[in-house]
Amino acid sequence: MTDIKIRIATLKDAEALLAIYSPYVLNTAVTFEDTPPTLEEFSKRMGTYLARYPYLAAIDCEHDDEVVGFTYAGPFKQRSAYDWAVETSIYVRQGERGRGVGRLLYETLEAVLRKQGFTNMNAAVAYPLEEDEYLTRNSFNFHERMGFSYLGRFTKCGHKFGRWYDMCWMEKHIAPHLAEQPPIVPFPALRDQLDLEELVREARARRAGEH
Repeated sequence: MTDIKIRIATLKDAEALLAIYSPYVLNTAVTFEDTPPTLEEFSKRMGTYLARYPYLAAIDCEHDDEVVGFTYAGPFKQRSAYDWAVETSIYVRQGERGRGVGRLLYETLEAVLRKQGFTNMNAAVAYPLEEDEYLTRNSFNFHERMGFSYLGRFTKCGHKFGRWYDMCWMEKHIAPHLAEQPPIVPFPALRDQLDLEELVREARARRAGEH
């Protein structure tokens, strides 16, 4: 995928990222948010996440470095015992799916999270009882392909477009769980040292060695 590169997102990307996210809010049940945030609110969210967690953008190098997707991590729960777990989110611009953008984003995110010392990636995935025009099982299937395991399902917990949807918790362990777990390195302490392409190459080599 030489035409797609991953870089760290900045607040200057907020408008482009919001343009990717808003159609998911307005036209799908992938997110249970029903009104797109303002640019100010979206930027504020980004800044909050970037203070500790990675926030990454996918860039189409063949089309003026357009942003075609993004992914980020945030806290799984607020209490300190959960410090080594994150909740992840990913959005690819509609019409760009099938190019491997999502896989490259998640591979890079996982590599950065591992570098920080996180052990668990968790994802809350909207799930339809029956696929419809607002929600398919594509996100669930994508997470399975990325190595996430299905943990359980909250049934009819999300109401959108006059319909009820389920939510599945999915999980992936990305590092050993130790009795004395080293503290997490905040993302700002690492960001200037990161070679994202090298991290992905290392992650792919490691997975190849496991099979």
